[in-house]
Amino acid sequence: MSGNNSALLGRPSERAQATAAAAAQSSAGLYAYSERIDAWVVRTAKPVSYEVRVADGLFDFERTDLLEPAAAPGKRLRRFVVLDSDVDLLHGNRIRAYFDYHDVEHVICVVPADETVKSFETAARIVEELDAFGVDRRREPLIVIGGGVLMDIVGLASSLYRRGTPFIRVPTTLIGLVDAGVGAKTGVNFNGHKNRLGTYFPADLTLLDRTFLATLDRRHIGNGLAEILKIALIKDARLFDVLERYGPLLLNEKFQGESEAGEDAAREVVRRAIQGMLEELQPNLWETKLERCVDYGHTFSPTVEMRALPALLHGEAVCVDMALTTALARRRALISDADAQRVYDVMRALELPVWDDLLDQPELLTAALLDTVRHRNGRQRLPLPVGIGDVTFVNDVTEQELLDGVAELRGAGRRVEGPQHV
Repeated sequence: MSGNNSALLGRPSERAQATAAAAAQSSAGLYAYSERIDAWVVRTAKPVSYEVRVADGLFDFERTDLLEPAAAPGKRLRRFVVLDSDVDLLHGNRIRAYFDYHDVEHVICVVPADETVKSFETAARIVEELDAFGVDRRREPLIVIGGGVLMDIVGLASSLYRRGTPFIRVPTTLIGLVDAGVGAKTGVNFNGHKNRLGTYFPADLTLLDRTFLATLDRRHIGNGLAEILKIALIKDARLFDVLERYGPLLLNEKFQGESEAGEDAAREVVRRAIQGMLEELQPNLWETKLERCVDYGHTFSPTVEMRALPALLHGEAVCVDMALTTALARRRALISDADAQRVYDVMRALELPVWDDLLDQPELLTAALLDTVRHRNGRQRLPLPVGIGDVTFVNDVTEQELLDGVAELRGAGRRVEGPQHV
């Protein structure tokens, strides 16, 4: 008999201790120390895997991306689909025709989605309709088709329904393709604060179909370009160069590749933006590290955006934030005068605001920074650009420095042509 087994043959108390020790050793991450247990420490890990897939022409009948996973043997495929009301007007007929063609039993829940209705009440309404339809929790993922706001809402509902129901994202805006559609965050606005309620719950699959962008208005293309510019400024100088050269063409062609140069630029810009975003998210998906370069442009913008509603879109508020922090970086000699001017010029070329009159309210910016400090565990962790394509983090921005940065930006913002408060 081996030594390990013989240890279990002693007196009752010894056997109990040996049994507990053996159980602790066999349950990796669970630690208990005696037969008189009054405390446990549990350590476990949940593997996370999700896919972001290019799927142009997603609703062509020959594509089957949305039919994954298959139905149980002998059962009909079923899907609960949440559809943005604007997308429904433009694409609803072909979306319904796709599911009819593939004999999918489906319900389409049409939801008007913008920041003003990004609320728990909207999420609850979706859950009510989902509960009435009923889904197999593992085999029948929810499908959300719309912009970043709707994907955030449905992601939250999916994370809560039966403590986690898989979902598939189909972003229909540029900001959804390159930002909201590729990460793990869900959320709704609450008590006047942006995304104050939320979870980390990535979609199992995100399907990227650039053809949806053809029906966006020009302003919403610019809205997405702001988040692409963010990645360029803090980690990808090549991406900035492409935006500097081809940004107006991408705006004109809406990423549809109507010219050879436009197609090449559209493919490179989308792929570099997504690759850059995922490089930052993958090792830090749950934000255990709070110095995140993708937080660039997201220190002051949540407060500015919520105060300006509905005048500023999300990307526009982010751009105002990036313009201000570019001014702060220039004052610290982190970025040269020439490069700062290049940044402002590209913002203008992308038809994005470099100034908003809300910046003239110092108490608003101070409150925004204080709220960010709470969010980032007691420190500013404020990302500032280093040249074009790199970033550093600072924790010592003062109220006077903010006032000086605003004064500098006020001059820069009003010296250039382009939108001020869109």
